Amino acid sequence: MQNRALAHATEPQDRRGLVERAYADLRRRIIRNELTPGTKLIEAEVALTLGISRTPVREALLRLEGEGLVEATPPRGMQVKPLSARDVREINEVLACLEAEAASRLAASRPGPEVMAQLDAAIAAMDAALAARDHDAWSEADYRFHCLLVELAGNRHLAETARLFLDRAHRVRLLTTRLREPPVYSNANHAAVVEAIRRGDAETALDIHRAHKRRWSRELDGLLDRLGLRD
Repeated sequence: MQNRALAHATEPQDRRGLVERAYADLRRRIIRNELTPGTKLIEAEVALTLGISRTPVREALLRLEGEGLVEATPPRGMQVKPLSARDVREINEVLACLEAEAASRLAASRPGPEVMAQLDAAIAAMDAALAARDHDAWSEADYRFHCLLVELAGNRHLAETARLFLDRAHRVRLLTTRLREPPVYSNANHAAVVEAIRRGDAETALDIHRAHKRRWSRELDGLLDRLGLRD
């Protein structure tokens, strides 16, 4: 009886672990474009690859659908959600608002040396990747900088919302990095935002980040055309 009760108690926890494992694996592969837009996601095949049953895979796919990374296809299938130019532009617009607010809030908080050390390290990683002409390393460093900016701003809900959009934007970042000129201006703008934060200059941090996003929006339009993405 005791063993049976123990098994019953641990079953939900074990199942949650399998769901989390399937979710994390699929999410990582989608964001890194290892599973490209339009890829069919067959529950049985995913379950076989992960060595688990179909039920946790199904739950993981439903979570990813809620995040806008996969979508249902008739009659009962799922696929990696294709990217559209409109989606990419709208994601960028949302992030422009959230990140600028985060930069302003962070500067106004007058962060101490530990926080500034994290931001300085993020800028150094971007500079090192740019100097080495390592596109993938730069993309990851840029992504980490943006995540750090919203996480340090002191508003949990802002950070949680921004992370959802940052992950979706990272798919595009990885697709476009090799099509871009070396992102020298991006590194310079990010460094300027960090300096404004260091001085506690919330207005300048806000203005620089907004200007950066406006420039990126103009560049992004051209990149979307080169990728052949349509509204």
